[in-house]
Amino acid sequence: MIAPGLYLGRVMHRRMRAPAHRFTYGGFWLALDLDELPETAARLRLFSLDRPNLFAFYRRDHADGKPGDLKAKIAAKAVGLDVSGRMLILCMPRLLGFVFNPLSVFFCHDGAGRPSAVAWEVSNTFGARHTYVIAVNNTLGALRQSCGKRLHVSPFLDMGLTYQFRVETSGDAVRIGIVDRASDGPALYAAIAATRRELTDAALLRLALRTPFATLKVVAAIHWEALRLWAKGGRFRRAPAGSERPVAEHAASVHGATGE
Repeated sequence: MIAPGLYLGRVMHRRMRAPAHRFTYGGFWLALDLDELPETAARLRLFSLDRPNLFAFYRRDHADGKPGDLKAKIAAKAVGLDVSGRMLILCMPRLLGFVFNPLSVFFCHDGAGRPSAVAWEVSNTFGARHTYVIAVNNTLGALRQSCGKRLHVSPFLDMGLTYQFRVETSGDAVRIGIVDRASDGPALYAAIAATRRELTDAALLRLALRTPFATLKVVAAIHWEALRLWAKGGRFRRAPAGSERPVAEHAASVHGATGE
């Protein structure tokens, strides 16, 4: 589905309900093969696995928030699906020791090397996390998946929505689109568009010099855009019970393949 590397691009959100609101920010992500994490860290001077560096990937930043075999944790949630093959994660790493990933995407393959599932790991700022594991319905063209929303994320969106996911790849480019759809139409559209670069120390150094606080900016932007939307008259929804449960209670749901 995607290849390991450094992905540079932009993230966009557009609210489809009144009050209208839209924003776009530059961003970067790493696509990492979970089986090759030690080798990746060993060949880079500015990137480390589970220890401090300019850039670092900590396995405890995902799933249940504890150290351990991340691939095994995701596989354990993918009940009934064969995800025994290659598994890649697309996410932001820690930069200068900090990261918050609203969304991390695990691209899973079966024992024969075929795409078998995508695990959409959603984290909210209340300290909770839910992983939507969805079977792959086809390996040709754009990948389309859907499932019901299980985790409170934005205080300006209701529960009871349906997520519609779309993944498109072309050469080194990847585009991920997500629609939050209500019964009467779309409520929010979000997209990531990025292009792959080789993951090298030189590329990481240029990135750090250009945007040294990129990961911190994610959390700052979430709160800034929420404030802007509230100032426009956005109606605040209280978090339902359970939305502030700790990440250690990492929940997941498994969904069959869809063509949505």
